[in-house]
Amino acid sequence: MGREYTLRPMALDRLRSMSRVWLVAAVILVCAVRPGAHDIPSDVTVHAFVRPADQRLELIVRAPIAAMRDVVFPTRPDNMLDVANADAAIRHAAMIWLADGVTIFENGTRLSPPRIVAARVSLPSDRSFVSFETAHARLVGPPLAPETTIVPAQAMMDVLFEYAITSDRSEFSIDSKWARLGLKVITVLRLVPASGPERAFEWSGDPGLVRLDPRWHQAAWRFVTLGFFHILDGTDHLLFLLCLVIPFRRLGPLLLVVTAFTIAHSFTLIASAMNLAPDALWFPPLIETLIAASIVYMALENIAGSEHLRRSRWAIAFAFGLVHGFGFSFALRETLQFAGSHVVASLLAFNVGVELGQILVLLLFVPLLHALFRYVVAERVGTIIVSAIVAHTAWHWMGERWQALSQFNWPALTAAGLATALGWVLAGLIVAAALWAASLMLRKFALRAAEGSAPGARSA
Repeated sequence: MGREYTLRPMALDRLRSMSRVWLVAAVILVCAVRPGAHDIPSDVTVHAFVRPADQRLELIVRAPIAAMRDVVFPTRPDNMLDVANADAAIRHAAMIWLADGVTIFENGTRLSPPRIVAARVSLPSDRSFVSFETAHARLVGPPLAPETTIVPAQAMMDVLFEYAITSDRSEFSIDSKWARLGLKVITVLRLVPASGPERAFEWSGDPGLVRLDPRWHQAAWRFVTLGFFHILDGTDHLLFLLCLVIPFRRLGPLLLVVTAFTIAHSFTLIASAMNLAPDALWFPPLIETLIAASIVYMALENIAGSEHLRRSRWAIAFAFGLVHGFGFSFALRETLQFAGSHVVASLLAFNVGVELGQILVLLLFVPLLHALFRYVVAERVGTIIVSAIVAHTAWHWMGERWQALSQFNWPALTAAGLATALGWVLAGLIVAAALWAASLMLRKFALRAAEGSAPGARSA
């Protein structure tokens, strides 16, 4: 009997523990299958206008209500949005999801939090955000009729914020953190300045601080940084530079090769940024395929080890530099909008950043290869091994990119397209000829310097 009384409390404790486990599991299951009030939207587009006027700055924002998670919007018995009683929920969502997610600066000074002037529910079919004037009129005009039928997940929220500023002629910048609204968030913002044309911006995610009307040095610094980190993030460009360095490993012989590559990619980069390159969908995958092919070729050239190929490497570097320049330009398509009116300065600054990144890479590659060929493996064997690994990697890239390219239909050859291609070829030949003439002059200068420093010349 004593044993029976000692087991019974243990059984009760075990039953209580199992009950707790099942209760927790049930709560988790219920939370997991709750309908999508708290689901994160996959694609969200935020439209915004910024207009400084006198001593106030107006920020108009449109965003989907579905992105305002953890905010309870009132609904009618038919589960439609209760438009008549939604004002408080809209203003609450606007503050915690929009106002708290953006910071505006005037001449580098952070502005105080805004006040909400107006907030409205809009139908997804509403087209008032085509301009600042129509968006503003929508917000200061009458709201939707209380009997409007609209599903909460499809409704849009329009908000007019107002900031206190010292002057509408100040320099303004914005730092938005609206990427938390969805898995992929696109922000379309238009600046309506007190004087001058309207300027449009579009970015994905959180781009950091965006200067709405930058000075030339501010735009230049942004693009120097962009170019520097772009070359460091581009594995294909790094492998191409590695193939350039392997046969030389001295900065002197590398000078002509790197200069040819720099001039070539600067040429096509600027031309592409000026909308002189094809804008067809097949063009980016074509360039990416050619970049991979350029790495394969340079690696195989290193394996062949021909002295003649080494002497003509500057020409090969120039030809492939034209291709890589188009690749660099793809990084500018979304960010060139941040240059303001300083497009040329920003392009040159991007080139400077790319060159600084290349110099850093060369300064790292040269001593590493010296150490590899001196302490680990013989130079010729090491050149073949490293080049073979690079060629193998780039060959896989080329196959994958060719598959993507083959999905596009090749454009029909027209007279206009042929004229454009011939123009590019002619321009490339002119630049290559100028570079070739400069190389001949450098070689003659080097020979004369060598003859002048010879012992016979000194004794004479």
